[in-house]
Amino acid sequence: MSPPKLETDPTPSVKPSILQDIPPTLGQRAAESVARIVGSWWFIGLQTCGILSWVVINATQAWVRWDPYPFILMNLVLSLQAAYTAPMILMSQNRQAEKDRRILYGDYELDAQSHEVLLQIAARLERLEERIQNNAGQDQ
Repeated sequence: MSPPKLETDPTPSVKPSILQDIPPTLGQRAAESVARIVGSWWFIGLQTCGILSWVVINATQAWVRWDPYPFILMNLVLSLQAAYTAPMILMSQNRQAEKDRRILYGDYELDAQSHEVLLQIAARLERLEERIQNNAGQDQ
């Protein structure tokens, strides 16, 4: 006698459309590029060298002072940089968060399917255990 079939297919799967990546728009690609560059150690080192050079040149050179102490022009440049890069970094993080949500939803769907299959297997094992106990009782 063949064992009874499970009610559903025992191999859980997630719809590929859930995990499919939505192609980024031009603005999203730009935001990811800016975030990738600004978030690198290379950029931090380059910016540090630029700021130190700016300060040293404007603090020590008497003949080439385009931004004397308190370096108001440098503050303006850094403020403009921050004003434009911060929203781009946030856009890049939002896109990554959306990707993560889709992946987590796919994981949730897969876990729910796996849970259902495990419940079916547990119920089947209980039925088999009852049959074994009944057969053992009949043999005695």
